[in-house]
Amino acid sequence: MSNPAKIVFLGATSMSFGLNMLRDVFSADELRGCTLTLVGRHLDTLSKVATLAKLLNTKSRAGLIIEQTTDRRAALNGASFVVNATAIDRTRLWKLDFEIPRKYGIRHTLGENGGPGGLFFTLRTLPLVFDIVRDMEQLCPKALFINFSNPESRIVLALGKYSRIRALGLCHGIFMGQGAVADIMGLPYEQVEVAGSGINHFQCLLTIRDRDTGEDLYPRLRAREKNLNPAYLPLTRRLFRSFGYWFTCSDDHLGEYLAYGWEAGEQGYDFAADERGRAHFARTLEGVLAGAPLPPDWLTPSGERGAAVIGGIIHDKKRAVESGIVPNRGTIPNLPHDAAVEVPIMVDAGGVHFRKQHFIGGRPLARPRGLRAAKRVQRITLGIGRDDVRMYVYDRHERSTRISGWARFQGSISTSTRSSCGRDGISFCCRL
Repeated sequence: MSNPAKIVFLGATSMSFGLNMLRDVFSADELRGCTLTLVGRHLDTLSKVATLAKLLNTKSRAGLIIEQTTDRRAALNGASFVVNATAIDRTRLWKLDFEIPRKYGIRHTLGENGGPGGLFFTLRTLPLVFDIVRDMEQLCPKALFINFSNPESRIVLALGKYSRIRALGLCHGIFMGQGAVADIMGLPYEQVEVAGSGINHFQCLLTIRDRDTGEDLYPRLRAREKNLNPAYLPLTRRLFRSFGYWFTCSDDHLGEYLAYGWEAGEQGYDFAADERGRAHFARTLEGVLAGAPLPPDWLTPSGERGAAVIGGIIHDKKRAVESGIVPNRGTIPNLPHDAAVEVPIMVDAGGVHFRKQHFIGGRPLARPRGLRAAKRVQRITLGIGRDDVRMYVYDRHERSTRISGWARFQGSISTSTRSSCGRDGISFCCRL
């Protein structure tokens, strides 16, 4: 049956999520009849991705209508869903986000969602995101904004505060945690079922069960974890032994939210491997477009949940989704009401709902100081909270630009801080 839903994919040329989204869309029979509009900045690359999309559409017999454009506003007109996988010069700038703070003594793990790197990433990403959602407010105000781009928590938090557009963040971190505990226990990935709550890249696995029998697998995990090599996920295991629960999704991601997180490793993201992956994808894509066989996995689901969310809403499936980043609204009572949290969700024709059976109340995060500290930093960045904070960005010539007017911060603080990147870039001053 024909379906009028229009899915706009911003950042369709993204190596991180572009191919994965296409795999999921064309593996989902329930999206038959939808229009998929691919949007990118560079026409040559976008044309190649659009050609691939049409090939996948034909091979899978998915029955979608494929469009492409470099005009974002034209694409957004009448959209039902807007999938965002955009980034600004991602690899080059992320590398600077990581390397410049280290040069000046900052010890951190990734420079992506926390610390100075997370701040700079936020300051350059949010203007782009708000350009998109302001267009959505005019052209498709009822559309759901599905975000894959980092920094996830800060994007969802900002949209909840400053936009009327409904927003949902999606991340595969919960599946990384599932894979880690399955590997430790010596069980097939598919046999293990997990449910977690927390914030993006810092979720507590409240349950770990056998998918078939419902058996609680935490006792097995505790027994197996004792005999692991001490070098394997030392930060995650330190938290595990302290709190009795496994946290996702990896040492480097968790370490962005903890003052001592760098102790688990300061090597940062593997940019060299990322570049090799991009080059391999580009070569493979060129081959496919020249007539080479499609890689078998390009015709199978990737494991991301964007297409599942869209299908669940279109067909009123009341579909359980393992994890989504949403405004808290009391889901985790001991985190701020307006925080962006990551929890199990359910989607249907009414939109996105929280799966109440997984509300965690006060346990085990009865004193989630690490999470609350992370949320305070995020709220400073966005200008949200209670106490007045003035924030400025200075360029290398000491010309100042006020970036947030009155920012806000929860708590009583009377301190002035300033860090400088000297000739390498900007300095940041936060006067509290």
